[in-house]
Parts: sequence; structure tokens; C-alpha cells
Amino acid sequence: MINQQLPKHGQLGEANMKNSQLPKHGQLGEANMNKKELEFILQEGEGLKIEFKESFDKSLAKEIVAFTNSLGGRIFLGIDDNGKLKGIKITNKLKSQIQDLARNCDPAIKINLEEGKNTLFWTRESLQSILTIYVEEGKDKPHKCSQGFFIRQGPNSQKMNRDEIRNFFKNEGIILFDEMINKDFSFKKGFDENKFNVFLEKAKMSKIISKKDILNNLGVLDNQKFKNAGVLFFCSEIEQFIPQAVVTCVLYKGKDKVFIIDKKGFIADIYSNYKNAVDFLYRNLKLRYEIEGFGPRKEILEIPEEALKEALVNALAHRDYSEKGANVLVEIYDDCVEITNPGGLVSGIKKNEFGKKSISRNPLLFSLFKRIDLVEKVGSGIARIRKAMKDAGLPLPRFEFTNFFTIILKRAIVEKVTEKVTEKVTENQNKILEQILNNKFITAKNLSLIIGISERKIKENISKLKQKNLLKRVGPAKGGYWEIIKI
Repeated sequence: MINQQLPKHGQLGEANMKNSQLPKHGQLGEANMNKKELEFILQEGEGLKIEFKESFDKSLAKEIVAFTNSLGGRIFLGIDDNGKLKGIKITNKLKSQIQDLARNCDPAIKINLEEGKNTLFWTRESLQSILTIYVEEGKDKPHKCSQGFFIRQGPNSQKMNRDEIRNFFKNEGIILFDEMINKDFSFKKGFDENKFNVFLEKAKMSKIISKKDILNNLGVLDNQKFKNAGVLFFCSEIEQFIPQAVVTCVLYKGKDKVFIIDKKGFIADIYSNYKNAVDFLYRNLKLRYEIEGFGPRKEILEIPEEALKEALVNALAHRDYSEKGANVLVEIYDDCVEITNPGGLVSGIKKNEFGKKSISRNPLLFSLFKRIDLVEKVGSGIARIRKAMKDAGLPLPRFEFTNFFTIILKRAIVEKVTEKVTEKVTENQNKILEQILNNKFITAKNLSLIIGISERKIKENISKLKQKNLLKRVGPAKGGYWEIIKI
């Protein structure tokens, strides 16, 4: 007879433990996951170390292999891809079939099975539960199953041939930088609660379990110690802990590196550095406006915003952080934008496969970017950059692979102001208008540097352009911008 205290239809059972006792990294054992943690995992969705499967089939072997070839993880049987509880009937035969799949891998893989004793729920047919498969990170990588070699990339398992996966582990190191423990960083030293809260908000995660349990589930905390991926996202100032993670942005005069107009180094957490670099690009690239019907005007950047953001995230997520002598570099020239990161193509990817196949050098870091919707899926970013440039009528991006990886995005060629105002302005006034057309936020000081006349002369010419009703100032001297009119 079924106990009357069992949960109702579609309702999870209450946990018998206050805190989840998950196995530590590299350790198997009973987890007895509680209700709140399962609710968090359902909310969090699939990721680098979490996989949902509605039912058992032999494709489960590739997920087991992918996890053991990566950082380990958990597979939840009885949950569909959308995170909905379906339940599964757990029998000795089912558990034996799963263990056989793992044992038949080459080399054999250690797994641990946990029945959802604390997560029982009713379906219309019967009392159901969840079966959790704990997969340990392999100590003798690479492993394979009958379907081949697989590695975990974000929320997906990607197939690789034997040479590709061996080269990846050989050249990138079995212990990847983003997975390494950072001994200098802790909750008391460097952890920024605000950055953590911003991440949860962007990832649409609520605090239904403790902060430490959330960080454990994200894979960035191991035995109370932070991994580098966690430091990059949740630090107050990255320069203190991983100085090579600083992002440097430079604006040049002309088409070479001879004359620097502006230079900024961003030293906060990786997400703040990303946003600041995007703002730098917006300030220094040309904008045009479109108005549809009676709606608000739409700002359109000369290089598509999607291409710039994808290129920047690519540089931050896939750079070689073990290279301590170089930063991610964003450079704006008169004719193009170049975004460069240390580390060429990731081992295991051939040049003719570039843009079609992708392996992340920093899979844990990539999974965190995925959580906050800055990347969609592995291998799709390059295709989206190419499409965005093509749709904008611009040349396709150029890629360079050396010890660095560089994306070169050509700027739009804008009709010169002189063609419309030749009889109204002097040569210097025309140059001022051209620079303002390029950058509406440009300062008198920067105009002076670019055009080669004094700030006083710049201000005199600006005053005359205002008198000719060709230029106006929108907003205050600090924080406002220029607007060209009647052209």
C-alpha cells in the first residue's frame, strides 16, 4: 500500500537533508540531492556539466563519454530537453544496462547511479522518480564508446576523431586554465556579490539554494575554492588575480598604429570588460539613423553590432589565458576594426574546418557565457559574423591564425561631406564635419589631434558651422554629442 504522505501528482517530494551532499570533483558517491537543488537544476537547464534525457537509449553512451573526456558531470534520466519532469521507472535491469554502457567504453568509465528517493512525484500512470548518473572526469583520457570519441562543449556533446581529441588534450593540457583553482581568490578576497547577482539576473536564475551550492552547480567552486572561470566572472578587479585578462581598446588615426587618439584598459570582471569594450566601439564608430513610420529612430552602427559582439565574445571565451604576456586587443583604424586574442586555432581544429567545427579552449568559461545568452551554440558564432557582414553589404570578415587569432571587420565607406556642402565650408570645417560624421561623441581635443590645428581654432570653426546651421550640439558639453544638419 502506498504511503499517504507521498507527494501529489506532479509534485516533488521533500528532501530529508538540509543541504545537498554532492560528490566532490573527481569523487563518486551517493548524493541524495534535495528538492531545492533539483528545482534549481531544472531552472538552470542543460549546461557543461548537466544533461537531461527523457528516457534510456544507447545514445546515452556518447553523453557519458563526453562528460568523462571533459570535466565530469551529471545526466538526469526522466527529464526532457525543456527541463520538464517526466519521470522514469527505475529497475535493476535499467541500472544494469547503464552500467554496461559505461563498462564497455574504452577505457571503461566509472559512474555512480542515484535514485531520486527525495524527488518522487506522481504521474497519471504511477509514482515516478529521477535517476541521476554521476560521471567522473576521466584519468586516462580520451575515452570512447561504440559511436566514437566525444567531448562536452557547453550543453552539447561534440564528436571528434581520435587524433583531434588526443591533440586537443596534448596541446591544450588536460587541466585547462579555466578549470584550475585560483589560490589567491576567495569569498573574502576579491569575490564581488554584485557581479554574482548580475550574473544570476542575466542567467534568469533565482536564489532557491545557497550561494555556495549555486556556484558548485555552475562548476566554478570546488571544495570551497574558486576556479579561474569563477574568478573571471565574479571578481571586483581582474587585474589583481588574472592580469592577462585585461581588455585593451585603442583608436588610431589612419590605417596603421603610428598615431594613437584614444586608449583604454578595462580591468574589471569579464562581463564588465565586454560591456565596456562594446561601449568603446559604439563611441568611436559611425552611426546612422532610420525612422520607420512614426516610431522612434533606430541607431545602426556602420559595422553590424552582432558581428562586433560575436567577435568580442569569441576573443574573450576562446583566448589562451595561460599566455600571460598579452591581452585581448580591440583596435579601430580608419578602414577597419581588428579584434585579437592570444592563442591561434584550438588544437583539434584544422583550417579547412574553421567556421564549421568548434572546440572551446575554455569549456567552463564558455558555458558561463552561454548561461547569460552571449553565445548560442558551439561553432555558430563565425557563421553569424559572416552573415551579419554580408547582410550589411560589407566585405566578409578576414581571419588570421598565428600564435594569435585575429578577426578583421572592414568599416563602411561613407560618402564625404564635401560632396554636399562644398560651397558652404572651408577645408578645415569640412574635416571637422567628416570626423563628427565618423564619431558624434568626438571631443575638440581629439579633433585638434586628428586635423592638426589648435583646440582654439577647432572651437572657432565649430562656432561658424553652428552659425551656418550645419552643426548643433545635443545635450551638455560633457555627455552630449554633435549632430550634423542640412546636408
